[in-house]
Amino acid sequence: MSYSIDPREAVAHLQPAVWEKVNRLHIRKMIAEFAHEQIITPAFEYAKEGWNYYTLSAESIKVVYHFRAKILQLRHWYIDTPSIKKLIDGVYAPLDALAFIVEFNEQMNMDPALLPVYMEEVSATLYGSAYIHTQEGPSAAYLATAGYQEIEHAMTGHPRFVANNGRIGFDATDYRSFAPEAATPFSLIWLAGRRDCTEFTSIAPLTYEQVQQQELGAKKVAAFNAILTGKALDPAQYIFMPVHPWQWFNKLAGIFAPDIAAHKLVYLGYGDDQYLPQQSIRTFFNVDQPQKYYVKTALSILNMGYVRGLSPYFMRTTPVINEWVHTLVEGDAYLQETGFCTLREIATTGYSNHIYEQATKTDSPYKKMLAALWRESPMPKVQPGQRLMTMAALLHVDVNGNALLPELIRSSGRDTDAWLRQYFYCYMSPLLHCFYKYDMVFMPHGENLILVLENNVPVRAIMKDIGEEVSVMNADTVLPEAAKRLLVPVAEEARTLPIFTQVFDSIFRFISAILVEHADYPETRFWELVAETILQYQQAHPELAAKFKRDDLFVPQFNPDALNKMQISNNRQLRNRANPFEVHSVGSLQNPVAAFKTKLRPQLEIV
Repeated sequence: MSYSIDPREAVAHLQPAVWEKVNRLHIRKMIAEFAHEQIITPAFEYAKEGWNYYTLSAESIKVVYHFRAKILQLRHWYIDTPSIKKLIDGVYAPLDALAFIVEFNEQMNMDPALLPVYMEEVSATLYGSAYIHTQEGPSAAYLATAGYQEIEHAMTGHPRFVANNGRIGFDATDYRSFAPEAATPFSLIWLAGRRDCTEFTSIAPLTYEQVQQQELGAKKVAAFNAILTGKALDPAQYIFMPVHPWQWFNKLAGIFAPDIAAHKLVYLGYGDDQYLPQQSIRTFFNVDQPQKYYVKTALSILNMGYVRGLSPYFMRTTPVINEWVHTLVEGDAYLQETGFCTLREIATTGYSNHIYEQATKTDSPYKKMLAALWRESPMPKVQPGQRLMTMAALLHVDVNGNALLPELIRSSGRDTDAWLRQYFYCYMSPLLHCFYKYDMVFMPHGENLILVLENNVPVRAIMKDIGEEVSVMNADTVLPEAAKRLLVPVAEEARTLPIFTQVFDSIFRFISAILVEHADYPETRFWELVAETILQYQQAHPELAAKFKRDDLFVPQFNPDALNKMQISNNRQLRNRANPFEVHSVGSLQNPVAAFKTKLRPQLEIV
């Protein structure tokens, strides 16, 4: 990319007061999440006025942190941000997130070779956080009535990962051009890949020509064809595919140079439509024509545990997988009753660099540099009077410390109980049904799920990112041949972990804590409503009683995964895709719904 900004603009947001603020907030998160995963162990000192006071010591260098906190369900540390103090040899010192990593490096047990890269990711996360705070992003009250893309670009990253916005590979210009929070529209570059290296796949009856015409239009298709014929190349022997500008300048133009020189790969130019990057950073929403497809491309930056490529091999089977899941969901009466649906990844294209394929026999980011998919837009699924909101918004706290969720509830006209019941019905009940009836689990975290709101109350949930993040745990499930990679062997005791980890520990833990901190809503009541949702679903589906007993969500304890431990262990491949259930654990957690099974069942039976 050209360095079009004044060099001073790259660091204009790095001001002392802002830097102190984002470091304090980040250390709060580090202590909370590392303590949750038992990477560190704060020491209890005393209790006063409803708070517990703790110290956290790095004895070898005489550093001690002091703070007060309340430990909520699921070992969630609700830390009073202003209370955090740092002393070195008894003298107060400024809070510094990178210094914290150095101080507790032994407890983190991180490979010394990985440590500098992890620190770079945390530093980049702080850089982005400082940008958001300097921009004084939209308030929680404003976001309660804002549009889908405004909300999308106000989000601040995964709630559990300490290094959640590293984006290693982006420079300061790239950040302002391509980071979701920068919200800068841009056009995608289009290439032509020769058919002996390139594959297009779609759901029936959608054709390559239809996708080409919709996404580019007849005039642009003709212009691109003319570029090929001008080089004495036959357009019929090529497939057009979009790529991220960063990928072209930083990876493809050099690594794929032999293929470009041989006209196996031909640069065509920029498309006409403007896109905005979504939270996932490599998925793009068409802002010129929102009814058109999302586009997702390979983007070989290191971010949150993976180099964010796309596998041409996976792209071949993605439409078939999406259509199988879509057909199942659309044909299920209960899922239709809840309004649950999926955004299909309806077409894909992938280019195989044969030299790298031959040279690299194992899985490698070099095999995932040139692929793209088209996903349905959620806009046609919205009725008059409804609007869309990423579910990540339910965890959002603005730069002034105000949470969005209480604003949504207040503006809805419903009390918290009624709002939560409706949310659980739209979000959790479909997940329970897919799990119990079909042995199918999603990756239903905040960024992967879109809520449809009516009067600021959820009325349905839309799941996305189907091709890469759906698993089927029953080996006897009949699947199309191309969809068989969904089958994942799972130990009996691990079957419920996707619910406990993705829903309880990654979403509900934070929603409950936000309601405690910002709305004084009792956490016991929150988990009671979760238990009520589970029991009501089970009561409505007695035919699945054997599965309810086998996959018991009311067990006293469970052991969810430890995302930060996993990232510290391998910050380039968080999970083994062949067995995504094989993970590090946070250790045993008390199940917050267990106590309500016998308490609620008689009440529900009376109803």
